[in-house]
Amino acid sequence: MRRGLVDIITMGCSKNLVDSELLIRQLEANGYQCRHDAEHPQGEIVVVNTCGFIADAKEESINMILELVQAKEQGRIGQLYVMGCLSQRYLKDLQREIPQVDRYYGKFDYMQLLADLGKAQVEECRGQRRITTPKHYAYVKISEGCDRHCAYCAIPVITGRHQSRPKEEILDEVRQLVSQGVKELQVIAQELTYYGRDHGGMSQIAELISEMADIKGVRWIRLHYAYPAQFPWELLDVMREKPNVCRYLDIALQHISDHMLDRMHRHVTKQQTMELITRMREAVPGIHIRTTLMVGFPGETDDDFNELLEFVRWARFERMGAFAYSEEEDTYSGRHYKDDVPEEVKQQRLGKLMALQQKISTEVQAAKVGQTLKVIIDRREGNYYVGRTEFSSPEVDPEVLISVEHCNRQLRRGCFYNVLITDSDEFDLYGKVL
Repeated sequence: MRRGLVDIITMGCSKNLVDSELLIRQLEANGYQCRHDAEHPQGEIVVVNTCGFIADAKEESINMILELVQAKEQGRIGQLYVMGCLSQRYLKDLQREIPQVDRYYGKFDYMQLLADLGKAQVEECRGQRRITTPKHYAYVKISEGCDRHCAYCAIPVITGRHQSRPKEEILDEVRQLVSQGVKELQVIAQELTYYGRDHGGMSQIAELISEMADIKGVRWIRLHYAYPAQFPWELLDVMREKPNVCRYLDIALQHISDHMLDRMHRHVTKQQTMELITRMREAVPGIHIRTTLMVGFPGETDDDFNELLEFVRWARFERMGAFAYSEEEDTYSGRHYKDDVPEEVKQQRLGKLMALQQKISTEVQAAKVGQTLKVIIDRREGNYYVGRTEFSSPEVDPEVLISVEHCNRQLRRGCFYNVLITDSDEFDLYGKVL
């Protein structure tokens, strides 16, 4: 155990990561040394920022807490605190089942930790973060909560109603990040396109992104977690007209059959979804669409699933993830539907869907061979420099590998280069700097 050291461990999504970074900044302003996601925590204080979204994520968070309880009992760490979505949702259960944790905090009261340590928030650092990502990119969270209430989703139960951050506050944060060397912004929210509807009834996301793009030093902006219903078409105009807004959109569609969309409470139809995708591709030539799909939702028939397969063949998503439905308590589907698709069938459908997407992804990647693309370098890994195009988000999307041996100069992390794509596989691209 190291005195004066705080280990912060972040589970789950990038929205949690932003919360961890805010806490780290305040802890460091109060004189603590902080590490993030250390392989072997040994701090005088350890904070786990948990995820409570789906069963696998909850299990992972609980296992981490139990592992750290053991480390505490063995004297390898000092005080143990838990924050985030899991403790927001299951506070009393966790207090009862794992009392060895010194204190639990929820999703929104975690700064109370400072007071419990005998410290106070440093006013001049309020709203500032210590970036834990590579210094050339950062996540910008523009809202909390969600008003959509999809049948399967526990997010509104955990985080409450949608709350947009003030626009000027976000823009000030972007200016501050740029002053620290950030060039690439990953704009995130549980529901990006709802931004501003809680203040005036109209989406203000296009206006926000446009003003963000006009800030000097912002080289790339990438958009995550849009929603298909009531999509703000003016956002596509911004993506097309602003050269630093990446032609990339992460929009979870979940399914395509009207039967499933209705049962999921998605408030959109198959026809509307297909019109949306068609219009996106027409309005923003070259756009790369990332989506997430679900199989095995209660009541999903073979016909529903086959319709989903045909849709994926038609849409040819550049990026796609999928998962099998798991029942979540306190959700509409958990209360009103029987989880009637056998687990074996769920996994078979998932495998078939991902095999189809793998073929599509391989073809999408192969089509880039011979093109010259702008690439930002993230790191060096062995004999390769590893970077990304505007069409790839960190950690989840394909990367560009550039051989060190065939590179006539040293490439710098966080810098942009024109790269000729020379080869591809189902995941990554290979290229050489021009």
